[in-house]
Amino acid sequence: MDTVLVTGSAGGVGARTVDALADAGREVVAVDRRTPLSDERRDGVDYAAADLTDYGETRQVIGAAAPDAVVHLAAIPHPEDHAGSRVFANNVESAYNVFDAAGAAGARIAWASSESLYGTVFADEDWLPDRLPIDEATPTEPEDPYGLSKVVGEEVAAAAARRHGVPVVSLRLSWVTYPGDERRREARETFDPATADPSGNCWSYVDVRDAVSAIEAAIDPETDIEGHEAVLIVAAENFLGRDTAATIEAVRGTLPADCDLDGDESVFDCTKAERLLGWEPEHSWRDDEANADENG
Repeated sequence: MDTVLVTGSAGGVGARTVDALADAGREVVAVDRRTPLSDERRDGVDYAAADLTDYGETRQVIGAAAPDAVVHLAAIPHPEDHAGSRVFANNVESAYNVFDAAGAAGARIAWASSESLYGTVFADEDWLPDRLPIDEATPTEPEDPYGLSKVVGEEVAAAAARRHGVPVVSLRLSWVTYPGDERRREARETFDPATADPSGNCWSYVDVRDAVSAIEAAIDPETDIEGHEAVLIVAAENFLGRDTAATIEAVRGTLPADCDLDGDESVFDCTKAERLLGWEPEHSWRDDEANADENG
């Protein structure tokens, strides 16, 4: 039976990943800065506390678990509530420590990179790429410490794959949303293109259930990955229910000269994830809202 170690296990994506892996019969080691109280622990899951910016602690907790796979989700998730230097240092140091320790253990690795590495989400200026949709070949041009930490993290991931000969998948996640989360509905119902602020990710998102299924596919021993691969993990459509290109043009006053978007489809192209991981998004805001209306 495979053993999977999950960092950031107390977070929204982390907790659901732990549950999904345990439900699938995996041995799971859940790692965060603190272990949960006894009544908050899931039966059959081992818990460990570690400061992942400390190489010795990281190497010790991963070595003791001897995992077949490591899922690295621990990070400061944006640059808005912390000093930029802290965001960058925390995310890069923890990525290096986890990837090197996991590689030394011979573990497959999947980790949460981000769409922010393109420079979209936290840019000071009104940013658009030279072409849409965005894919893995689109240049990464971050200005902020969070996006930059993900660019560096992917380079560290590639180095770990080369050094240790293990497969590493960088999952470029969009804004992760959750069933019952009203933020998408509120944004959609109050949206006015005449007054709306530009959206750094052009109103893209990914349902947490699809994020977890991508993680499971990335660490599946049957998934044929060699070296390091980066893949976008994004819902198929924007969460506004509007024509994507027309909405971008209405809000920003312009579109890239090279724009090939159809209807409300996302500005992020997930073809590579489908090809390498066999992954496609299965959940939509429309389904969640239909269910909420039926139960409401």
